Amino acid sequence: MTWGDYLTFEYGKPVPDKESRDGSVPVFGTNGQIGTSHLAPLCKIPSFIVGRKGAYRGVHYSPVPFSVIDTAFYALPLTSEVDMKWAYYKFLTYDINRMDSGSAIPSTDRYELYRIPVEIPDMKSQKKVVEILDSIEDRIVLNQKLNNNLEQQAQAIFQNELLSVQTLSDGWKQASLIDIADYLNGLAMQKYRPADGEMGIPVLKIKELRQGCCDNSSELCSPNIKSDYLVHDGDVIFSWSGSLLVDFWCGGICGLNQHLFKVTSKEYDKWFYYAWTKHHLDRFIAVAADKATTMGHIKRDELAKAEVIIPSESDYKRIGGLLQPVYDLIIANRIEIKRLAETRDTLLPKLMSGELDVSDIDL
Repeated sequence: MTWGDYLTFEYGKPVPDKESRDGSVPVFGTNGQIGTSHLAPLCKIPSFIVGRKGAYRGVHYSPVPFSVIDTAFYALPLTSEVDMKWAYYKFLTYDINRMDSGSAIPSTDRYELYRIPVEIPDMKSQKKVVEILDSIEDRIVLNQKLNNNLEQQAQAIFQNELLSVQTLSDGWKQASLIDIADYLNGLAMQKYRPADGEMGIPVLKIKELRQGCCDNSSELCSPNIKSDYLVHDGDVIFSWSGSLLVDFWCGGICGLNQHLFKVTSKEYDKWFYYAWTKHHLDRFIAVAADKATTMGHIKRDELAKAEVIIPSESDYKRIGGLLQPVYDLIIANRIEIKRLAETRDTLLPKLMSGELDVSDIDL
C-alpha cells in the first residue's frame, strides 16, 4: 500500500493578518506554528502538517483543530486504519526536503507523498508506538516549561537584587563587563579541519547556538585545537555578530568558531557574568542594528561601556546562593532534553519500521 491509500493532503489557505494574532486556533506554516487565529479551523481534527514550499519543509503535529497557510499541506484520513499521530511520527522518518518538484522555489508535490510505500501495523501497535514516543516528547516539553519558569525566576531575582539598587552600599562598586569576565573570540575553524584518521568534533557556529544543538550539517574541526577553544556543556556563549544572543551551551563538546565569544572568569561565578551579559543584550542588539551594513555586530569597546554593579562579598555570596542553583537546574534540564531527544531520534526509525517489537512493552 501507499500513503495515497490512507491519507489525503489538502492545501492550506491564507489567513488575513488581522485574524492571525491573539486567537485560539493555531495557525501553521511550512516551518511550524506561526500564530493563532479567530477564524474557524481549516482542519477540524488533530492531525499533522507537511511543509509544501521553502528550503526547509518541516513536519508538525497539532493536538487540536488548526489552520494552515498556503505554504503547507494538512493531512486527513481516508480510513480508520491509521492513527494520525502514528502517521505523523512515520512522516518524521522521511526526508521531505529531498522531495523537490523542480520549481524555482523548493517545493513538495503532494502526489509524491501519495506514492510513498507504507506498511501499517494494527491499531494496537500504532497506539503503543505513539504512547512510547509521546512519553519522551512529554518529558521534553515539561523540561522546557520548567526552564521557562526558572528563567523568569532568575530574571526577577536579578532585577530585584541588582537592578533596583538606587545607591551603592558599602563594599559595592561599579565596573564593566570587561572587568568581570573574559570574552574569548573563536577560531576560523576552516583552518582546523580534522587530520587524516582523526575523529572530528562539531563546530559551534551561530546556527548551532540558535538551535541549541549540532546536527548532521554541522562542520567538523580537529579535537586537538587549543583547549581554550573547546566548548563544553554549561559554558556561556555570546554570539556577537549576525544574530546576537547569549546562552548556556548544552549540546556537547565542540569547537568555538569565530563570531562567538566563550565567556569565562577567573574571579567571578558563572551566574554573575551570564546574568550581566544577558542584561545588556538588548542594547547590544540595538547598537549592532545601527551599525549594520551587511551583518550587524558589536565591538569589544561596547563591552567596556556596559556597566555592571559588583556587590559586596557577603551580598555576592547571598545573591549567588539564590541564582546559581536556578541556573544549574536550567543547564541540567537542557542536558536532559538533549539526551531525551537523542533517545527519541534513535528509537523513532526502529519503532516505525517494526524493528522493535512493542507488544510486550508496558509503560
